[in-house]
Amino acid sequence: MDEELDCGIRVAFKIFGGKWKLCIIDAIRRGIVRPVDIYKSIPNATLRVIEMQLAELLFYEVVEKRAENTYPKKSEYRLTSFGQTILPVLAQIDNWGSQYSDFVIQRQKEMLETA
Repeated sequence: MDEELDCGIRVAFKIFGGKWKLCIIDAIRRGIVRPVDIYKSIPNATLRVIEMQLAELLFYEVVEKRAENTYPKKSEYRLTSFGQTILPVLAQIDNWGSQYSDFVIQRQKEMLETA
């Protein structure tokens, strides 16, 4: 099925749209490189979803995987140069979220009270 990728936002969401992908990229940026450690650093995510989203990021060459042929198998992920291009955008998203977090928390409380 052909997708219309004539919009930059669609292209970005094709690669980075996923519940945990930007959190995964941020974790790798902070030096958390093993899948199980990435999983532990993201509350509410499942290891299976983390691994699926890592596979998608690997497919789009946002990350690269280095695996040692040991037992137990040890895999680590690193951002590629292409993956590093999202970091300034991620920093802006983080700043925006930090600026408006109190507002969002308050709105969530209000939503729970009315439910």
